[in-house]
Amino acid sequence: MTKLGAAVLKGNALESAKVICILSHGRGQSPEAMEDDILRRLDAPGVAFVLPRAAGKSWYDAKAVDALTEKTKAQLSDSLDVLRALVAELPAKTPVVMAGFSQGACLSIEYAMHFGPWNGALVAFTGCRVGTLDDERPAKDVTGLPAYISGSDADSWIPISAFSEAVQELGAARARVRADVFPLRGHEVSEAEISVLQNTLTHFTESAGLPW
Repeated sequence: MTKLGAAVLKGNALESAKVICILSHGRGQSPEAMEDDILRRLDAPGVAFVLPRAAGKSWYDAKAVDALTEKTKAQLSDSLDVLRALVAELPAKTPVVMAGFSQGACLSIEYAMHFGPWNGALVAFTGCRVGTLDDERPAKDVTGLPAYISGSDADSWIPISAFSEAVQELGAARARVRADVFPLRGHEVSEAEISVLQNTLTHFTESAGLPW
């Protein structure tokens, strides 16, 4: 199991951070990819970033929209345990923004639906639930949890239908949801999405309003 010491730490020191962002990478990616694709585009004083690393660069082998198998359930459980272990080692009262891209976004959504709510927010760039509507999937009451989820009608990994199902399930779980669809956007994080993360972090560091 990955512990905090094995994750990549960037930004402010954990002990003095006003907010901590756990940012999970996508399939075939790495913490370094998240640093290059997302962190370098942020202006985030007062924010500590924790970037977990998946074994073999994948949080689970199946596609997110595949029906759940026992193997996928076990892999997903192990990956969620990675996030839980990280959270357990963070300063207890510091807000946490659980964020991710693609497979990392799916993992972050599953964390919310398994273990939420918490003091902080969810930011899922191009994500959905793992599995199908026919699967038994946890759906905790996450009343009031700020949850941002984005998608595209042209993304090759997360179909717009699966994205829409995740929005509906987060809403049914009583999260405070903002959902953005970016027509024709490829499998990437746009500047508009970066702006949402920027403003979400600023909400916690400067007591500014949430961007939704």
